[in-house]
Amino acid sequence: MQFGICSEIFKDWKLEDAMSYARKAGYDAIEIAPFTIANYVTDIPAAQRTEIREAAARAGIAISGIHWVLVQAEGMYLNHPDTSVRSRTAKYFCDLVDFCADIGGKTIVVGSPKQRNIMEGVSPQHAWDWASATFRDSVKQAEQRGVTICFEPLAPSETNFINTAADAIRFVQEHNSPNFKIILDVKAMSSESKSIPQIIRESWPHFAYFHANDTNLKGPGFGDVDFKPIAAALREVGYDGTVSVEVFKFEEGAEAIATQSIEYLKRTFA
Repeated sequence: MQFGICSEIFKDWKLEDAMSYARKAGYDAIEIAPFTIANYVTDIPAAQRTEIREAAARAGIAISGIHWVLVQAEGMYLNHPDTSVRSRTAKYFCDLVDFCADIGGKTIVVGSPKQRNIMEGVSPQHAWDWASATFRDSVKQAEQRGVTICFEPLAPSETNFINTAADAIRFVQEHNSPNFKIILDVKAMSSESKSIPQIIRESWPHFAYFHANDTNLKGPGFGDVDFKPIAAALREVGYDGTVSVEVFKFEEGAEAIATQSIEYLKRTFA
């Protein structure tokens, strides 16, 4: 397993400085939130994409992929009743695949709770079918570009569409593609009735990415979640991907979040 960290933790930092700090702290990879660069990835030119990839190479850190992909990208919605909105979103996911591949990333994390809520008057089955169709072209594009799209089950407090790992697996399996998987997130899994180790075991081999955080919205080791059984379950199933630190509260500051999280993870996963 490799350890990664999400770029938005380093608020107001230059991306190259964030990469360098993360590498020195002991991380293997950085996960980039596109909204920290531009509102739409289509506004990031080829030369800048090359610069990002080369900056990572200079820092000696991998780019694991991208996440928070619809933040600030206004007008996108996975299961909107308006066909034109879904078509625009489907096209944008193809653009996201290209951006991810262009910067050297391998994974796209799709959480986006506000852009997938089942809207009033829409049946759950329609929402499901529309969302599934929205990914059709981008999954094919991902196969061509060597990128894996990972759909994220989220807690009912965040969205009313796909709240369990089991449902997320059923959703991605409709496409029957090795490049459409799910992501498991500690905070999100904590909302399920099953234990996190049980979810990990039951979800393998259908997840291709893992977010490490706590139910208090801080980093691993900053709260009450015990990662030892989580690490044991990941080793048991043979997961060899990235365990990436994603937090939602930043009051400790980027340096403390990054260093304390990686220290905790290395102790726990040793």
